[in-house]
Amino acid sequence: MDIASDVIDQRRLFDLYRKTPTVAEYAELTELEEAWILPIAEAYERDAPAFDSSGDVMKAMREHLAQETKDSMANHLFLATEATREQFEYVVREFAVDGLTESLSLLASVPKLPYRSGMAVFRILIDELGCGNESMAHAQLYRDLLIELGMPIDIDSYRDSSPDSFAYVNLFYWLANRAEVSEYFLGGYAYFEASVLYGLQSFAHAAKRFGLENHAYYTEHIYIDKYHSRQMRTAIREKELETGVDLAKVWAGVRMTSAIVSTATEQAIVRSRKLVG
Repeated sequence: MDIASDVIDQRRLFDLYRKTPTVAEYAELTELEEAWILPIAEAYERDAPAFDSSGDVMKAMREHLAQETKDSMANHLFLATEATREQFEYVVREFAVDGLTESLSLLASVPKLPYRSGMAVFRILIDELGCGNESMAHAQLYRDLLIELGMPIDIDSYRDSSPDSFAYVNLFYWLANRAEVSEYFLGGYAYFEASVLYGLQSFAHAAKRFGLENHAYYTEHIYIDKYHSRQMRTAIREKELETGVDLAKVWAGVRMTSAIVSTATEQAIVRSRKLVG
């Protein structure tokens, strides 16, 4: 499925998500969602296989991740071993909008889930927010990286980021806050936590290759996200046991997150390769 982020003004949607909208702004917000994210979710749900259990969905997700890893290998290998400092900084800049707001939009997902399912997600978010230790919160780790690279840490400095990068952030806000049911979030975040185990390897290698001291944003994710991936599988399983789960919507969450995240990452690296180092 072709995922186009620029069918709407992603920056405007990002701004609307970060405020309490007026009645008119809320209408605008829903129009933007209807033009962009809702058709994507509906298409993947409509095309979902007839799964028998959440275990089947997770098996299909692992197979999808394995193929996705192969397909993205060339760009990630470039970032890990060949990218110049300028090219690496470009990619870091493209994800600053996400890094500087890491996980904050996901908190709303917890009370929407059955208790044990919500607690599994909350265990992940505790880690994401540094267990209350500001210096270890993932958003602070990204700030530390930006500071070492000589880049600003105020989010407004990154308003020229691509629509793909804003779509990356808007996706997670929609999954946790706006989606009609929690299955989209469960599938999307299960995919994301599993994908990080390979998706940030190239970033970590590049950061270490440049001798950066503040590489923990990448290495911490790689270290902890095996545990997080397991917790998301628990969250899905607990919801399935307590209330039942719409497997097609879980799969739609997996596929739409894969598509939007992969597009943002791949295109950022592709654009960086056009820079003269």
